[in-house]
Amino acid sequence: MKELIPLESEEQQSLFQWADVMSCRYPEMRMLYHVPNGGYRNKSEAARLTAEGVRRGVPDVCLPVARGDYHGLYIELKRRKNSVVSEDQRRWINSLLEQGYQAQVCYGWIEAKEAVLKYLKGQAT
Repeated sequence: MKELIPLESEEQQSLFQWADVMSCRYPEMRMLYHVPNGGYRNKSEAARLTAEGVRRGVPDVCLPVARGDYHGLYIELKRRKNSVVSEDQRRWINSLLEQGYQAQVCYGWIEAKEAVLKYLKGQAT
């Protein structure tokens, strides 16, 4: 029998449900947000969004909270299996690291949750 692999959207929804619950312990989690760059759009909507500043490869999730030497945390959230990180995504992650942000790819919401917790506890690497 095939293992059901959640969609990226489902993984992200799980991450934000968890963050909502954890915001009692970590109030900074209320600042966690999604960057709605992905998804399928018709050509005119895609052109409008590009003109408004949407950029390919920007990570999916941002936590604009400083910790240690970092200005904030960016996460490119992928499905647990059969996911590919694009060149645009790699470039953004590298640029964010160069600018003093913690930025990483996480496969599944559990890995993203662990990254957020490590970051908030000052244990980001």
